[in-house]
Amino acid sequence: MRFLFWILLLGNVILFAVIQRGGLGWGEQRVQAQPDLHGEMIRLMPAPQSAPAKAIPAPAPVVVPPAPVPASSPLPSPSPSPSNLQPSLNMAAPEAAKPGKLTCLEWGDFSGPDLSRAKAVLSDLQLADKLSQRQVEREIGYWVYIPPLRNRAAVNRKIAELKALGIREYFVVQTSGSWLNAISLGVFKTRDAAQHFLQVLNTRGVHTARVGERVSKVKATIFMLDNPDAATEARLTAMQKEFSGSELNHVPCGLTR
Repeated sequence: MRFLFWILLLGNVILFAVIQRGGLGWGEQRVQAQPDLHGEMIRLMPAPQSAPAKAIPAPAPVVVPPAPVPASSPLPSPSPSPSNLQPSLNMAAPEAAKPGKLTCLEWGDFSGPDLSRAKAVLSDLQLADKLSQRQVEREIGYWVYIPPLRNRAAVNRKIAELKALGIREYFVVQTSGSWLNAISLGVFKTRDAAQHFLQVLNTRGVHTARVGERVSKVKATIFMLDNPDAATEARLTAMQKEFSGSELNHVPCGLTR
């Protein structure tokens, strides 16, 4: 082994000396000198891209709650911007205001002499198709009457006296009983209304009439005025005071009672 080591060492020394002298004897080839470099033709090659590094997730942002606004301090209104100034295309238009219901006047109840008087004053207003009427059945509690007379002849004489005094509204009780041959001059819902009518009769010369209770079903008339103007309403309010016991009320048009 030692002998082989020295042979290899000697061979390496000889080979090194030959290389230093210009090459081996069997080849006259020489290493040619490297040509000059042209700087204007040098192009830098891009550096090889390394494998993309794994994205490191950003830390979650820390949400800091806003400081509470005192109840007394108003919230600041956002500054107007062009987008705020133009309405959205999807915004629904506001609904048109619905018209209110028409108001009518109801005046009643009327029966007997008051019915004729009410028709007379309403005709002077020339209300045309705005005025309508309907009948209701009431249980009247009071009436103005002339007590029962002895016979039919006495009834006829009393009727003649009433006509002479301008009394045209009356009714003769002809059913048998305690009220036979009594003359009814009007029926009313309240005693005050009956007393008021009795005073009117006294001023016209009728002094034998009385006020009494009489519960019976009587048909009465109610007048309805469709959407009157202020002037007409004022006139009706003034006339209503001349009809004791009558009521003038605002009701929705088409309402019946």
